[in-house]
Amino acid sequence: MNTNRLSPAIEKALSDQMNKEIHASHTFLSYGIWADDKGYQGIANFLYRHAQEERNHSIKFMEYVLNRGGKPKVAAIPAPPADPKTLTACFDGIFKHEVDNTTAIYKIVDLSLQEKDWATWNFMQWFVQEQIEEETLAQNLIDKLKIAGGDRATDESLFTLDKSLKESPDDAPLAQNATGANP
Repeated sequence: MNTNRLSPAIEKALSDQMNKEIHASHTFLSYGIWADDKGYQGIANFLYRHAQEERNHSIKFMEYVLNRGGKPKVAAIPAPPADPKTLTACFDGIFKHEVDNTTAIYKIVDLSLQEKDWATWNFMQWFVQEQIEEETLAQNLIDKLKIAGGDRATDESLFTLDKSLKESPDDAPLAQNATGANP
């Protein structure tokens, strides 16, 4: 008896996203190694933690497909992008990567809506919320670097930025959770 409750199109889209999350993990790991090599251990630590989070996202997709009776397909992962030349390029790359991932998430949401696969649509809402956090986090990196002086930042301001990222939590507050008492 076939127990798969996913259409072939949705199963493929979820498998593709699982692999996309692994690629994101490799990208952030690669950027972390670059930052570590440049002496930015705090930024590297931040990126290593983020790489692990992306891997965890991949596992969420894998488990969901398996729980719905499907079989996720592991594909070859493309090499991460070349090392960035600057911190600005690194943080811009992180932001671009998150926006691209959001687009992929939305495509799965659209497909699940078209197919009236409400279980997958519901599952994907966690990722929609997560991408709000991820894009906000990436935008905050860009903003912090701009405040520090961008690529012309002083060693002192880069040291402070590096230290703050090492000590900061990874999650960004969600706008929909803001209240008058907790903006």
